[in-house]
Amino acid sequence: MSALPETYYRKGLGLKAEVQDDIAADYTGWVVDILRERDFTLTVGDVTVRLAREFGFCYGVERAVEYAYQARRKFPDRRIYLVGEIIHNPHVNDRLVQMGITILQPQADLPGGARFAYSGIGASDVVVLPAFGVTIRDFEALREIGCVMVDTTCGSVLNVWKRVESYAKDGFTALIHGKAAHEETRATASQVRRFPGGHYLVVRDMEEARLVCEFIAGLGAGGVPPAVVAAFQERLGSAGSPDFDPSTHLRRIGVANQTTMLARESLAIAAEAGKAMSDAFGAEYASVNFRTFDTICSATQDRQDAVLDLLNEPLDAMIVVGGFNSSNTISLSMLCAERVPTYHVEDAASIDPGSGTVHYRRAGKHHHEDTAVNWLPASGPVRVGVTAGASTPNNRIGEAVARIFATRGVSLEALRPRQD
Repeated sequence: MSALPETYYRKGLGLKAEVQDDIAADYTGWVVDILRERDFTLTVGDVTVRLAREFGFCYGVERAVEYAYQARRKFPDRRIYLVGEIIHNPHVNDRLVQMGITILQPQADLPGGARFAYSGIGASDVVVLPAFGVTIRDFEALREIGCVMVDTTCGSVLNVWKRVESYAKDGFTALIHGKAAHEETRATASQVRRFPGGHYLVVRDMEEARLVCEFIAGLGAGGVPPAVVAAFQERLGSAGSPDFDPSTHLRRIGVANQTTMLARESLAIAAEAGKAMSDAFGAEYASVNFRTFDTICSATQDRQDAVLDLLNEPLDAMIVVGGFNSSNTISLSMLCAERVPTYHVEDAASIDPGSGTVHYRRAGKHHHEDTAVNWLPASGPVRVGVTAGASTPNNRIGEAVARIFATRGVSLEALRPRQD
């Protein structure tokens, strides 16, 4: 991905100090600061809110947002475009639009595997690549234009790319635990096409992974039953590389994952696939023809571990703040829902103290929104846990906490720091 220094920026644009005050003004929150000062627990009256110790913006998100701000500062008079959402948070993306950055929308049925149309972009324009990365074809299309590129692709995502590239180079099919339509997974899958004969298959969950394992078992037994072939094609036929042939390409497998998936499920899928290879072809064969590496990013793991620690405390409800299309936020919500009533809200406005309702996304693999009435009891001590996805800014988390208290008629304004 090398390019001339004046047209390709991968390590910032040299304006970090100049944009820090703007970023702080847009995204920091005093309520979160108070929670940190009080050991992540705030009690006012008979309402207690406990915040997970790892939450919100991760390093990769901070870096991506900062680079977008730097781009606007460095090129004040140029048109700046963003290839899709920079991260999955509506407030952050809306702020970039307010700054004069145009967000390109994905298109369908573009030639060559590209997801975005660049016909209106010229060599003098600036294009920001999101934290998720872009497909190889999208990257090549932008290089052909010759525009300035500001690449904010997360380092954890790049690590996965290196892994699947090594699989493809060595003749292994990349079995990717992820969401086939997600920007990151699309970009990751495209990396195997750098090598002739490179192949991939995306599985969303353990249920789909077991279809793969059943198919492998059939290969080891000398033939795959027609019912297994039919189930495989119906469920996974569109989730593989264009010329994917399971009878050929499931004999050598390397497992990777979208960085924001549920970590324990990624590890379980890898273990299941490895066992299937060993059972079907023998341990010696599997030791040579099966590979796996945990490519969940550390920030995702830290947030999942922190919320599990929080769930060991007595809680009456859990609020998870983050975009409804945020994969890592959805994973947090699914973990919480196993233990306590959980409400994944996109922002603080989803919590309405006046009506005592909360509009939320139900925890699960499929998007379903709902509204809960009287989600907090009207009286008596109540304990609410809070966490947030890696793309959620602190001010939005703090606003959600304030609305939790307001639902019970409690104001936090007396705690607000005085402005000098």
